[in-house]
Amino acid sequence: MVQELTATVLVIVAGLFPVINPPAAGLIIMSLVPAATPAQLAELAWRVTVNSFAILVASLSVGAYVLSFFGVSIPVLRVAGGVVIASAGWKLLHAPDEKKGHAEAAAAADGEAESLGVRAFYPLTLPITVGPGSIAVAIALATGSPSEGPRGVHLAAVGTALAILCASIYACVRFAASVQRLLGPVGSEVAMRLFAFILFCIGVQIFWLGLSDLLGSLRTN
Repeated sequence: MVQELTATVLVIVAGLFPVINPPAAGLIIMSLVPAATPAQLAELAWRVTVNSFAILVASLSVGAYVLSFFGVSIPVLRVAGGVVIASAGWKLLHAPDEKKGHAEAAAAADGEAESLGVRAFYPLTLPITVGPGSIAVAIALATGSPSEGPRGVHLAAVGTALAILCASIYACVRFAASVQRLLGPVGSEVAMRLFAFILFCIGVQIFWLGLSDLLGSLRTN
């Protein structure tokens, strides 16, 4: 039982952690809300973590059924998710600093707390932290559950894996400002652009995986 529990936890964490990439998500979120105070950043980290947990639970539990109900296949989800993630990475990669700074200053003057509350789900949780790529991976992992239905050890493993992932998301978003100060202005800018490029590449990779599956299904038919 312990071996099965450990193996399931490792599969879920290893499958989702690289796609979610909490360290990159934390720095990217920080670059989008540089005017946030420590209290606001703590609240934002909690909101993003709760939203991420809800999305992952829904994807692992009923995601496949929802897609089946609407007639959406995993390859199509990957294609659409890849486009969304790639476009988000492209926008972050080419976002001018001056405009971001002016926008954040205006938001701070006009109620930054309310602005962060509205943006906590979109775009800071979806698609920056837990995007369509993570949803596709979670649904794919869920389809590999035992055919006789989830057992207690399986549910415990999913809960443990989600706790690890959500704790890493919270820590990376909560302490992103400290990491940013450690890196300095230039280092933070370089890291943000690098992670934005990685986000763009992840989107292209997910798009290509979905497109390859679709093209493969056409050839077999």
